This record gives sequence, structure tokens and C-alpha cells, in this order.
Amino acid sequence: MTKVIAFANNKGGSGKTTTCSNVGCALAQLGKKVLLIDGDMQLNLTISYFDEETAHAFAESGKNLFTAVKEERSLAGFVTHTPFEGLDMVPSSSLMSGVEFELFSKWQRETVLRKCLRPVRESGEYDLILIDAPPTLGVWVMNILCASDYVIVPVEASPWGLFGLANMFEFIDKAREISRETEVLGIAVTKADERKKYFKQTLETLKSLEGTRLFEQYVRVDSAVEWSQDQSRPVVAFKKTSRSAVEYTNLTKEILHYVDR
Repeated sequence: MTKVIAFANNKGGSGKTTTCSNVGCALAQLGKKVLLIDGDMQLNLTISYFDEETAHAFAESGKNLFTAVKEERSLAGFVTHTPFEGLDMVPSSSLMSGVEFELFSKWQRETVLRKCLRPVRESGEYDLILIDAPPTLGVWVMNILCASDYVIVPVEASPWGLFGLANMFEFIDKAREISRETEVLGIAVTKADERKKYFKQTLETLKSLEGTRLFEQYVRVDSAVEWSQDQSRPVVAFKKTSRSAVEYTNLTKEILHYVDR
């Protein structure tokens, strides 16, 4: 069964796109067939695999997520291959800034993406589908949550990292009223600096959340991530021996453990 995982947090700067990008690539390295869906108008997930010129060409060509959602077409016709074996993508578009408007008048607007995604899921071509959600709470993110089996919430280990987290979980609860299959797989801590006192405070707070899994593997601050982003490659492919690449790979294995149960 193809499983769909959303990476969502209404707080910007949580490391959401970087986590989605690297988990997707690590899954492919582990032999899984993966489809990435860039749901954010900023195109950061797309640019994690393609240079900016290519990313903007996708946006202008119409072979992107916005066109698929606007026309309510199967995502199968909007898939492009990444430079990595076993890893495909549905690119985003800057026009995604208007997706809320496009969805407003649609029938069952909260489940449009789920319908677009259904043929891809039922084809069984992919083991996992990962969706990068924008840092907002609206009908589009509701679409992403309702189309997903699992939600992973990346949280930055900083004084501001926990800000708005309660709103995120309340929003997920609302999504579950529409799609009972959706569940929170866990919280992934990113941008961790073990030398800072607030890092320990963040972990203690997250561990105290009742009924919510905190993944054991957290990802520490690492300049290799920024260098990999500059080269439009996930760090797990750019520098496999780097600390962050090892941590993202371990996090991916942990995620698989719970998904495959």
C-alpha cells in the first residue's frame, strides 16, 4: 500500500522542507520508490532538486501542482523525474499563492488534492508519497492533511520553535473530522544545538506532550545543509558522511519503522 506523509508546521523556519527533501532522498537510497509533492508557492522543495531556472520553467510550463489542482486532474500527468533513481516529483508554482482562491468555489474543496492523488496511489507505483506543506493554516493545508495517512511536524529547537504548535495540532484534529485515516506520526526536532539551554527545554516540553510521538533522532545545525541547498541537492546525497546526512538517514529509518508496522 502506498503511504502518504505530509510535512507540516504553520511556523516558518521549522526545517520542514529540508526534512521532507532529505527524508525523501534517504528513502530512495534505502530502496523505496518515492514521489515528492511540492505544495508551497516558494518552490523550495523543487529547488532542492533542480536549479532555479529549471524550477521556474516547470512553473511556467503548466506541468506543476497548481495546474493539476486548478483543473482537478490526476497528478500522474504532472510527475517529473529528479536526478536521483527511484525519486520523482510534482513541482510547485509561484501561482500556488492563489490556490486558496481556486479551491474556494470547488465542490468538496477540502478533498480536491485527495482526488487528484488517488490514481497515483492506486497505481502502486510508489511506496511512499511525501508532501511539503506551506507554513499556513487554510483550506490548502487542509487538503494536504486530508490527502495524507500521516503527518510529521518538524519543530525548530529554538525559543520560537514551539510558537503556534498548539494551533497546528488543533488544525490536524479538524482535518481528522474529514479524514479519519490521518494521524500524527511524530514530531521531528531540527536545527538543534546541544550547547544551548533552550534545546533541552524544547525537548522536555515536546516529551511532555501527551499522545504525541517525539522521534528519538533529532537533526543538529550543520553547515553542510546550507552548502547542499546551494547546489540544489539534499544533504544525504551531497555529503553522505556529514553529521546532518547521517542524522537524516537515521530519522528516515525511524520513520519507516513506524510506517511499516
